[in-house]
Amino acid sequence: MERIRNASHAGSWYTSNPTKLEEELEGWLREAGLPKSSDVRAVIAPHAGYSYSGRAAAYAFGNIDPTNISRVFLLGPSHHYYTPKCALSTATVYKTPVGDLPIDLEVIEELKATGKFESMDLRVDEAEHSMEMHLPYLAKVFEGHPVKVVPILVGALNADNEAMYGRLLAKYIDDPTNFFSVSSDFCHWGSRFNYMHYDKKYGAIHKSIEALDKMGMDIIETGDPDAFKEYLLQYDNTICGRHPISVFLHMTRNCSTKIKIKFLRYEQSSQCKSMRDSSVSYASAAAKVDA
Repeated sequence: MERIRNASHAGSWYTSNPTKLEEELEGWLREAGLPKSSDVRAVIAPHAGYSYSGRAAAYAFGNIDPTNISRVFLLGPSHHYYTPKCALSTATVYKTPVGDLPIDLEVIEELKATGKFESMDLRVDEAEHSMEMHLPYLAKVFEGHPVKVVPILVGALNADNEAMYGRLLAKYIDDPTNFFSVSSDFCHWGSRFNYMHYDKKYGAIHKSIEALDKMGMDIIETGDPDAFKEYLLQYDNTICGRHPISVFLHMTRNCSTKIKIKFLRYEQSSQCKSMRDSSVSYASAAAKVDA
């Protein structure tokens, strides 16, 4: 029986007009002008409305060579639904205005059999935007290539569970037909986010935010989940995809393939100059096989 997850954020977070959406995605990908590489096994990309982060996201998705990939694992944080675990989609197909993506039910069953995952109902699935914002890009990049998706909602995991899921998913990286799309925005700064870390030595507030984000990005590039945890404990940077990123770092630590993460783009939704301002940061990375 077909269970459809509708493109619930189309028409608000991005255009629901297929022609317009195609044009936007193609434009951003062309602008990023990145060479496609079969060595790229994963991306970290933002999930804000496309008017904010669509351009930055192209620097992640533009690296993908779809030729030999048959499966994309989606790791997104949970914004509305609390779970201390990871949850699997119960849908059979994810709809987007530019093409639909079937769910890999076989792998979902395989993961379910571990007893470590819960299931999220369709209502929770459709309320969450963190994975949906990656879907139009994936549908576009994999156009004409049969690809299935494995959506995993990553809950509020403690450090032990981050490591456990990382070990459990690590073997999937070693299969070159698998790809990982990790969803995260970076610093959410301002009183509305309850986060106003400001180190005056960097000058303007937006420069301080950038320095803080870059510090986190540099640590992620080392591939060390423990150092990333330390950084988050120290600065409490409001990186909403901290759990998906941590799980991914544990995966790269536990798989046999040597993976190197590199950030290619960093942007802020606006430049904070006074304590009344607010902004969200967006960073895009590609994770490659490191020969």
